[in-house]
Amino acid sequence: RIFIIWAISSWFRRGPAPQEQSSTGGTPRAPSRNLFPKDTLMDLYVYISEHEHFTDFNVSSALFWQKRDLVYGDWTSGENADGCYEHYGEVDISQSVQQNGSIYIHVYFTKSGFHPDPRQKNLYRRLATVHTSRMINKYKRRRFQKTKNLLTGETEADPEMIKRAEDYGPVEVISHWHPNLTINMVDDHTPWVKGSVPPPLDQYVKFDAISGDYYPILYFNDYWNLQKDYFPINETLQRLPFRLSFCPLSLWRWQLYAAQSTKSPWNFLGEDLYEQSDEEQDSVKVALLETNPYLLALTIIVSIVHSIFEFLAFKNDIQFWNSRQSLEGLSVRSVFFGVFQSLVVLLYILDNETNFVVQVSVFIGLLIDLWKITKVMDVRLDRENKVAGVFPRITFKDKSTYIESSTKVYDDMAFRYLSWILFPLLGCYAVYSLLYLEHKGWYSWVLSMLYGFLLTFG
Repeated sequence: RIFIIWAISSWFRRGPAPQEQSSTGGTPRAPSRNLFPKDTLMDLYVYISEHEHFTDFNVSSALFWQKRDLVYGDWTSGENADGCYEHYGEVDISQSVQQNGSIYIHVYFTKSGFHPDPRQKNLYRRLATVHTSRMINKYKRRRFQKTKNLLTGETEADPEMIKRAEDYGPVEVISHWHPNLTINMVDDHTPWVKGSVPPPLDQYVKFDAISGDYYPILYFNDYWNLQKDYFPINETLQRLPFRLSFCPLSLWRWQLYAAQSTKSPWNFLGEDLYEQSDEEQDSVKVALLETNPYLLALTIIVSIVHSIFEFLAFKNDIQFWNSRQSLEGLSVRSVFFGVFQSLVVLLYILDNETNFVVQVSVFIGLLIDLWKITKVMDVRLDRENKVAGVFPRITFKDKSTYIESSTKVYDDMAFRYLSWILFPLLGCYAVYSLLYLEHKGWYSWVLSMLYGFLLTFG
């Protein structure tokens, strides 16, 4: 799945063919080298700050973790002999962070013996220091669906949530925290050429403006942080637990992570779809972590086959109705009922802000059902008897192959007998839904009642 997303993202980012990179003199630009050679001894400095641009090197409380004499490209050291190191601590937060303020992590790797503070002239070297930072709290939208029993006006929602919805509106942006984060240093010495690094890797490879060489690639890896493990930051929290890990990472695995986490090609879909995507990816990650590999492989195969069959179903449905000359033995009423059913489902998922891909699939199904009407009936525009004197009236007439055969008789009979059962069931379900379920309003009640009825008895 990661590979597929990476391939699609690469296709969307594909721009004009890259021109041959050259220096100001017109000669081809020479490949760059990694400023940190293999087996370089390094010191790690991790600072936590509320400022995006860090300068408080002299504030001891800002230093969260310091680790000396790490070896660049070492895959055998550490407690588990995998090159990884871990540090746990608690981060003190101010009132500003408690009230939706931001908090940043600043990571510096220096060659052993140097310091990341530029003000220490004797210990600082620009080409011996690599730095990256990011905001480590995450802003998430919390939506409040204001529902109530339409008859009594009562609701089972939390009174505190109702009050917050009245104060902040139905959508509230809240700062969240996850206690785990991994710092990856990519073990790579590829001779990259500035301007020719393929996306999305070009966002991470930083070149020195003077020497032309590139710094080691640092990557904050939170791919396996599940959305359900984030918790809101509020006034009740004085300190935040934080487990920070450092691990080497191969170029191939970094490419997969970078492609999966890069969202720039999809900006036109909006932030709401990002959140939906994050929630859906959680289920995939849980499956990868907890499912038996054989069952996981079977699930992937079934999912792919299901997608293929759904496409074939659309294709064969169109092909069948397009080539049909006679309606003998086919139910015209079921075609109209199918349009009604698809319309209810589409309105329901729009009212409940369902996934964009699901909305598109249902909308395509509705268009196919509407097209079927033109195949089972003669549809014409009556320009003489206009609606409101402006719009032509649409008229429907049964085709001759449907009337002349006994199909119409049995079609009417089947729907008449079914109505004796379905209409009482619809009335009972409507009363049950009104008495015992909560809804946003009468429109939502009608949609949810019809949708639930169609799922059960349709």
